[in-house]
Amino acid sequence: MDTGTRVTGRLIAAARALAGVHPVDFAAACGLDVDVVHRLEAGGRSWVSSKEEAEAVRRGLDHYGVIVIEETGGMGAGVRLKFTRQDVRQIVRLEGEGGIIGSDDAP
Repeated sequence: MDTGTRVTGRLIAAARALAGVHPVDFAAACGLDVDVVHRLEAGGRSWVSSKEEAEAVRRGLDHYGVIVIEETGGMGAGVRLKFTRQDVRQIVRLEGEGGIIGSDDAP
């Protein structure tokens, strides 16, 4: 996700739902307490104002392959998956084979 992208609680909740991630798992990927994730999501349309929390959320979104789509052309912001379902299956298969774990920057 672009470091300039701003996120709201609704976008965080939508991203988690799209990726099928429980708040506890998302919080762990972000390096945040689950109560912080709940608080951010409860903020609704409010922007995540803390730079540290925004960076943590970006780490979590990147971890689960979710990108935020900016508001443009009269359309609202949204989320989408970085990888297709086939890509995800391939990544999971490769990671399950053992060996050295590297970056998931696969197309």
